[in-house]
Amino acid sequence: MATTTSSPTASTAAKKAAATRKRNATKRSTTAKKAAATRRQTTAAKQAAETKAEAKTTVKRAGAYAEKAVLVPVGAALIARDEVKSTIDELRKSYSTRNKTENELRRFERRGTSAIKGIERDVKKSRTKIERELRQRRVRVERDIKSMIKDIDKRTAPVTKNVELVSARVENVVASGRNAAAKVSERITALA
Repeated sequence: MATTTSSPTASTAAKKAAATRKRNATKRSTTAKKAAATRRQTTAAKQAAETKAEAKTTVKRAGAYAEKAVLVPVGAALIARDEVKSTIDELRKSYSTRNKTENELRRFERRGTSAIKGIERDVKKSRTKIERELRQRRVRVERDIKSMIKDIDKRTAPVTKNVELVSARVENVVASGRNAAAKVSERITALA
């Protein structure tokens, strides 16, 4: 009977253990499902927040561009107005009376005169420099030509002397031939 007694107790304990395992498995499954649902919600919430942030960023960026599109021309117009106003104020200050106008005109004249004199000085310097360089080149070329002529004279002097010598000899031969012809002519005349 010990086996029978132990069997219902063992069977009850086994049933309890099985029920506990089933409960624990169900709890784990439920907890896992809840965690998965929470993760899905969290991910969806993050994506929604990111999309919303991107939309806000895009809207902010578009707003910034629109703001710049309005502010840049306005700023440029204001700066241009300030420049024109300061120029007019300076002109008014410089030319408000006849004396001030005459003083300004004299100042312009002095400035123009000094600029012209500077230009003339530079032109004169340039002309002088060019003339000096041309003189130097002309002297160099003349010296080179004289040197070449001397060199040619040195090289042709022996030839010239030989030509003169040959010319003198030819003249002697011609003169001798004339003398001989004259003598022959005299003899022929004397014989006749």
